[in-house]
Amino acid sequence: MQSTALALFPSTPFTKPGSRDLRPPSSSSTRDSSPLRSLERGAHNSALVLPLRTTSRFCSASRPNALAPVASSPSPSLLFPRRKEDDTKTRAASVPGISEDDSAELSGAARTLRLGVMFGVWYILNIYFNIYNKQVLKVYPFPATVTAFQFGCGTVIILLMWASRLHPFPKLTRSQLAAILPLAVAHTMGNLLTNISLGRVAVSFTHTIKAMEPFFTVVLASLFLGERPSFWVVSSLVPIVGGVALASLTEASFNWIGFGSAMASNLTNQSRNVFSKKFMVNNEEALDNINLFSVMTIMSFMFLAPAAIFMEGFKFTPSYLRSAASQGLNIKELCVRSLLAGFCFHSYQQVSYGILQMISPVTHSVGNCVKRVVVIVSSVIFFQTPISPVNSLGTALALTGVFLYSNAKRMKPKLKVS
Repeated sequence: MQSTALALFPSTPFTKPGSRDLRPPSSSSTRDSSPLRSLERGAHNSALVLPLRTTSRFCSASRPNALAPVASSPSPSLLFPRRKEDDTKTRAASVPGISEDDSAELSGAARTLRLGVMFGVWYILNIYFNIYNKQVLKVYPFPATVTAFQFGCGTVIILLMWASRLHPFPKLTRSQLAAILPLAVAHTMGNLLTNISLGRVAVSFTHTIKAMEPFFTVVLASLFLGERPSFWVVSSLVPIVGGVALASLTEASFNWIGFGSAMASNLTNQSRNVFSKKFMVNNEEALDNINLFSVMTIMSFMFLAPAAIFMEGFKFTPSYLRSAASQGLNIKELCVRSLLAGFCFHSYQQVSYGILQMISPVTHSVGNCVKRVVVIVSSVIFFQTPISPVNSLGTALALTGVFLYSNAKRMKPKLKVS
């Protein structure tokens, strides 16, 4: 009998031994890696690859740097609210033997510790999301429905956040809604295309392709914001493009749908970031980054939910679930892992915004580059993805280029937005 243990352990199988996959034969990739096929065929090996505690050693989306407000001051982080430095100094100075300089050091150490914890939570949530999301998409090949469900989970969290007054409810005008509308469309398409790619190719390959984001950022910012990249920024794009090309040529799970959807997600995500930057600069009453992301998430759910039903049908009817269960799919595991993926999907982005409020966007982009390395390495270990030496070289070259790009952006002076 299939164990019905909750999916807090990603190694728990979805399917019973000998069960059939729900994916139609025409949609399956002929080059999928063998460790991932075991999940589709309901392999009797109870451990997918590694226990969750192995992946928890690593630290864990979407890169939201450009969504940060330019003119308005950031609001406190939801998970880790700011403490006033003056209050800290006053309390420390009132203690005998502690000078003002000592209190400043204590405040800086506390901030560094809090920031380190937030980075760890960000990375871990990202790892969990990619693992659970990949597992769900392998046995439930309906990316539009899965993405709409994740937006729905985020919408519930946002409504609870506003109802409990953990964050102020935004007062939106028609002009603001009109400006946010194209951002929400790009946000919807970016996440949908990413899930399409994750369902077709390995997690590590999807994130290697998504390392091309700086290339699209530079091109779009030059076209729509009038920013001229420096020599060092352009130079950093060479190893990024070359590394992605090298990794693609040697990728075992390569197929054109997975590759094309990941590249398209880069275009839509960076379009969202560039246009949101323009929106935040030009709008005097711009929303703070948390409320901007929240409104975009709710809009994305409203857009994608009916579109998913139109494209894929309603996949949560009792008759469909009974049919899936008869083919060996563990419905309880599917539902629990889908909920966990939806929770991690929204939470890691929320924590990312909290980090962005404490550090500069360039430093945040460096952290995002490290996060991508962590996700790639953890997914390769967890799913036992076969990687050739040439593929590893290409991935490393692309990620090195992303790191150089982050440093080049730090060297480059800020350019005015036209």
